[in-house]
Amino acid sequence: MSRIGTYQQQPAGYKAFVPAPFPGVGLVTWDNDLIMLLSQADRAIGKLNAIDQLVPDVDFFIYMYITKEAAFSSQIEGTQATFLDFMYLA
Repeated sequence: MSRIGTYQQQPAGYKAFVPAPFPGVGLVTWDNDLIMLLSQADRAIGKLNAIDQLVPDVDFFIYMYITKEAAFSSQIEGTQATFLDFMYLA
């Protein structure tokens, strides 16, 4: 048996992948380091939620980051579009 699951023959003739129960036995070790990292992640999510309350228009805020990512990825492809070029197109 694989750590992530098995293929089981089905009556109709095909094999179906059946995943192992999640999390697998021994897959996660709950030690102090993991608990500390989970605590830090939980705190960061709480901070992000608090910032969400301060931003007047969350949709516009997200749109700006999507546009910024589009400008950077187009520059990787060799296009010379800038962030401002995308803003004027919108």
